Amino acid sequence: MASNLKKDAEWAEAKKKCRLNDETLKMAREMGLNPRSLIKNIPSPSQQWKAPVSIWIREMYQERLEKARRKKERKEISAE
Repeated sequence: MASNLKKDAEWAEAKKKCRLNDETLKMAREMGLNPRSLIKNIPSPSQQWKAPVSIWIREMYQERLEKARRKKERKEISAE
């Protein structure tokens, strides 16, 4: 029980520090990301090339959905 409270606190901290909304936070959890890894990926001012964490999560989520869709299509074609 105590570990769940600690984990929830870590997610709350990541949500606040990374400026994530509930939808983006849900995506991160679905992908099995760690709240500490989100905090580590906050771009510093010298990292102008790095996307904000919310955009990074959304792009990664879309890529995974697309990959899963292609895999499903290939599976259906091979089954015919």
